Amino acid sequence: MRLGLAAIDALCARLGRPERRVPSVLIAGTNGKGSTAAILAAIAEAAGLRAGLYTSPHLVSVNERIRLGARDVSCEELESSLALVFAAADRSPEISTTYFEAITAAAFECFAHGRMELAVLEVGMGGRHDATNVAPASLSLVTSIAFDHMADLGNTLESIAREKAGVFRRGRPALVWAEAPEAFGALEEAARSAGAILHAVDREVRISGMSAGLEGTRFRLETPARAYDLAVPLPGAHQARNTALAVRAAEILAESDPRLDADAISTGVSTVRWPGRLERFRVGRATVLLDGCHNAEGAEALARFLSDAGLRADLVFGAMADKEIEEIGRVLLPSVERVCLAAPAIARAADPEEVRRRLGDGAARAVLARSVEDALAKFLSDPGTELIIVAGSLYLVGEARALLLSGRFERTGEQNP
Repeated sequence: MRLGLAAIDALCARLGRPERRVPSVLIAGTNGKGSTAAILAAIAEAAGLRAGLYTSPHLVSVNERIRLGARDVSCEELESSLALVFAAADRSPEISTTYFEAITAAAFECFAHGRMELAVLEVGMGGRHDATNVAPASLSLVTSIAFDHMADLGNTLESIAREKAGVFRRGRPALVWAEAPEAFGALEEAARSAGAILHAVDREVRISGMSAGLEGTRFRLETPARAYDLAVPLPGAHQARNTALAVRAAEILAESDPRLDADAISTGVSTVRWPGRLERFRVGRATVLLDGCHNAEGAEALARFLSDAGLRADLVFGAMADKEIEEIGRVLLPSVERVCLAAPAIARAADPEEVRRRLGDGAARAVLARSVEDALAKFLSDPGTELIIVAGSLYLVGEARALLLSGRFERTGEQNP
């Protein structure tokens, strides 16, 4: 990882500035930015726009990071774009390029080559120094401000907010949802300094009549433009907030593209696809939910969903060693029954023994597993198991998703949908 725009800017210059050939939206935030990006891209697609979506990280295949309309980029398209990126980087003087910078530049190439009409870009980390921030965004969003990546972004909500506000642009709309006064104050000051047009979406909209279950979330949304009765197939009350941000972004973009009308908004919201965020699989008599709640705010959203839906579940949990495992456990463990700890197959992952120690008394009876496959097998072998949640690291979720999609557990007579 490398923070800063010097390398990506030089690389894009050599490529002929693909990031400037497609109008873009930048979406930053601690949590919810991927869901918000996916919803906005789905709305654009429903409106008939050729919309590209760039997100990170991927769960199973790197192709997931770049969507062209409703489909993931093909291997051939990705290889072609990366070949251009590597050729540009290798010219003298050579540009040392990180993995994320290379994939980001390739996404710009894919969107420009595919003649996309809108590129929805999820910021990787922070905002100010993130490689996506080289794009001249027509509109910017900050979905939430919470504690994460403090070593790079600072250890106060104000400092984190200032980093994420680096995606604001002079004279362009900046949409934010920040309930903490210190976070909103920093975003407001940053918008003023940048000359951006601030929209405090949490103060502009009203959400009511919410119901959330395994099948998704229904609610009424009233905005300054109109009222909607919406159904998003993403479970959890927090998805109403993410949807509201995407809807307001679409309404503002509609000022220059009337195709983004009320019908497109309702259709796009109802058809969004965003794997790994309370994504549901059926395995025999059991339901398996995958949720990448990798920080305390994400854990609170998951715990609130379980409470609102009246669900109790067994938990497969794993996390990166640099995450606030103690705080995640404090929030999440009271909401679940049995716990099985497993580490994703990545060097940064915390060992299950370390995770149990850091979770404290709440995980004293937790079972340790050799892998996420082993953990799922332990729970699925019990005929009384009804609901399993795989949560924590998105890397853990990705491994579980690959297993479930492969039909690995069908050999015991269990079937995925």
